[in-house]
Amino acid sequence: MDRDKILLTPGPLTTTLRTKLAMLKDWGSWDADFNAVTARVRRSLLDIIHGSDSHVVVPLQGSGTFSVEAAVASLVPRDGHVLVLDNGAYCKRAAKLTTLMGREATSLEFDEAQPVDPLALETYLQKDTSITHVLMVHCETGAGVRNPLQAVADVCARFHVGLIVDAMSSFAALEIDARSTRFDALIAASGKCLEGVPGMGFVFIRKEVLAACEGRSQSLAMDLYDQYVYMEKTGQWRFTPPTHVVVALAEAIAQFEEEGGQPARLARYTHNYETLVAGMRALGFKPFLDPAVQAPIIVTFHAPDIAGYDFKTFYAAVRARGFLLYPGKLTQIETFRVGCIGAIDSHAIKQAVHAIAMALQDLTLSN
Repeated sequence: MDRDKILLTPGPLTTTLRTKLAMLKDWGSWDADFNAVTARVRRSLLDIIHGSDSHVVVPLQGSGTFSVEAAVASLVPRDGHVLVLDNGAYCKRAAKLTTLMGREATSLEFDEAQPVDPLALETYLQKDTSITHVLMVHCETGAGVRNPLQAVADVCARFHVGLIVDAMSSFAALEIDARSTRFDALIAASGKCLEGVPGMGFVFIRKEVLAACEGRSQSLAMDLYDQYVYMEKTGQWRFTPPTHVVVALAEAIAQFEEEGGQPARLARYTHNYETLVAGMRALGFKPFLDPAVQAPIIVTFHAPDIAGYDFKTFYAAVRARGFLLYPGKLTQIETFRVGCIGAIDSHAIKQAVHAIAMALQDLTLSN
């Protein structure tokens, strides 16, 4: 097969040729042309959440997890207490990194097949007044659950606690409006629903809390306050930026805007999701989640009931036909995941379902 494999994962994603071609030029990290690209990307990111009046955006080198860690370290005081709303693997990662940075972290646990419960959060905050911040994952791609951002934000506002949102797999697809949803920080990355390439995260920080972030981080490279101040003063990144990632993201954002922005991207992903689930059900696969709580980002399926089924063998058979799946993230049952996002449409999804059908045939014949 001579074409690139299609990535049916939660990121990195399949990108367009335009995005790939943007990376064929070298850029000077302090050059005025590159600084202009960085400034344009930052303005565009703020526009996506209607946040230019209320928030700043701070880009950071590295994967999305780098930016989650940087946000917690920069926003939470050393004596702060973070309540992590936990309904999946990425929530558990957030709790772990919070603890590793010396901040107190408590997890409020929920079933991984269900969204977090704002009423349970309210009850907990009434009981424990030491909580300074709540951390939630908007789309928990461990299973694919969409969590209720607006309802959680409303509870946090009533109790005057900061809200830190990991919007890694939802930003630019699910609606997020800073004018109506109050959050202290929201984190996303280049290689997700904006359909750029991996290598850069970014954190939206509410202007009202920005000044208090000075001196909080115990890291030099991941201090978002210092990164913001330096960038505002000079237009430059403090340390060597991922230049090719930034210009690819600028090109990806241009395509995002041409497509019609967040509503159009959500519509395409939703169509991908509906096509995927219908095709997989026809093959006998059962989605793990109730459709009412499923985000159209990535779908967890129960493993097929075939004697001797092994994900690695199944993965290899699908891969040989040009599609990359993702392993399951659940601990109790055997599953695998199929992404609906990236520069793909429902035709690619139908081809993927056909590849999965052929892989199933291979497994059946070999048993």
